[in-house]
Amino acid sequence: MINNQQAAGLQKLADVFADKFTRNKSVCDEHSHGESYPHGPIVDGVLFAQSTAMVAEAVTICSEYHIPVIAHGVGSSLEGHLVPVKGGISIDMTEMAQVLEINSEDFDCLVQAGVSREQLNHELRHQGLFFPIDPGANASIGGMSATRASGTNAVRYGTMKDVVIGLTVVNAQGQILHTGGRAKKSAAGYDLTRLFVGSEGTLGIITEIRLRLFAIPEQISSAVCAFPSIETAATTVVECMQMGIPLARVELLDEVQMQACINYSRLAGFTAAPTLFFEFHGSVTGVDEQVSLVEEVATANGGSQFRWAATQEERNELWTARHKAYFAGLNIRPGWQVMTTDVCVPISRLADCILEAKRRAEQADLMTAIVGHVGDGNFHVLILYPPDQQAMLERAAAYAGDLVKLAISMGGTCTGEHGVGLRKKPYLPTELGAETVATMVLIKRAMDPKNILNPGKIFDLE
Repeated sequence: MINNQQAAGLQKLADVFADKFTRNKSVCDEHSHGESYPHGPIVDGVLFAQSTAMVAEAVTICSEYHIPVIAHGVGSSLEGHLVPVKGGISIDMTEMAQVLEINSEDFDCLVQAGVSREQLNHELRHQGLFFPIDPGANASIGGMSATRASGTNAVRYGTMKDVVIGLTVVNAQGQILHTGGRAKKSAAGYDLTRLFVGSEGTLGIITEIRLRLFAIPEQISSAVCAFPSIETAATTVVECMQMGIPLARVELLDEVQMQACINYSRLAGFTAAPTLFFEFHGSVTGVDEQVSLVEEVATANGGSQFRWAATQEERNELWTARHKAYFAGLNIRPGWQVMTTDVCVPISRLADCILEAKRRAEQADLMTAIVGHVGDGNFHVLILYPPDQQAMLERAAAYAGDLVKLAISMGGTCTGEHGVGLRKKPYLPTELGAETVATMVLIKRAMDPKNILNPGKIFDLE
């Protein structure tokens, strides 16, 4: 419920920004949730920003009238980042979608926050360069930076914290900050770039991002291989990593998820078994050597039905099916809903964690599917439940919490890439310690004393 002061502020926003600010209920509802999280309250207004200056002016007004602000990209977040627990406005960044610079000789670029990863790679294709971070969804670069996204290429190219080298950020007072730069390294003061990357919009609103780029490899080859069990598939990954094979991507789908992808993407000739998707980047000779080594390791672990894809069309078919895994999961039980969670553990504990996750799902009588970026120990569990059965929803939530506790007990983390948002808040003190979370709270209070930037996410101030 907005108070009189906030109502006055909303009216001022409407007066200042005219047709770029709306309080239409359907538009507000669309901007009040992401994927895989129950709908809650809705925002009180939506601003379609067109420039950093416009964002700064809006935040200045919101600060004056104590109106919460949540930045919005394409709405693909999974842990409740966009839920306006204290009301306020959403600043939609999709109209800020320009690639501002491409510096091919220095392997960097500057983009506005609303640029999507697919759009960026489309514009880079004639430069011989590409942007490697691939979370599956065609997410915005601003949202990916705010949640410290990673994805299928993380095992070789890292996560957003590794490729973001500079930011333009609007802080809680409406001031415009610039962090980082084009130099390949710097020892100049605090690393504010990495402070904002992964802060989930709680410390500032990212409006521009400078990114590190990579050369398109001379040779790219992909393969799919089925295994008799999750354990043998995971063991294959561990052994490949221990041998130092520079895998570009390695994804694991359990038998449930693989069957869902076969049905949804109409994949011919594949088996509903635990399956690894591989991709190799490098020189022709280097890729051939990697392929030979992986085949040897996989065969020793019972791998079969190796299917190689060397052409771009064949690779696209394979990876499109992998990227549609979430939507394939939704179709396992038409009409049911999905709760999805992710954890990350040391690679040596990966097989143990996945096997225990599957055992506990069976014990709880839950339908689940597993897909993971297993090269770095990260996997996702899709938990299906009928929308009209509260008891099963509660059982699914309890299972998701148990999975997080299991990962932490194995030396892992409550989230490898989804972020904390609302759902993972209870587990942060267990993972990091109360003193560490208290230090985060101190930073938040110092930078956002009125608590207007995406309040209620990561931790509670009350």
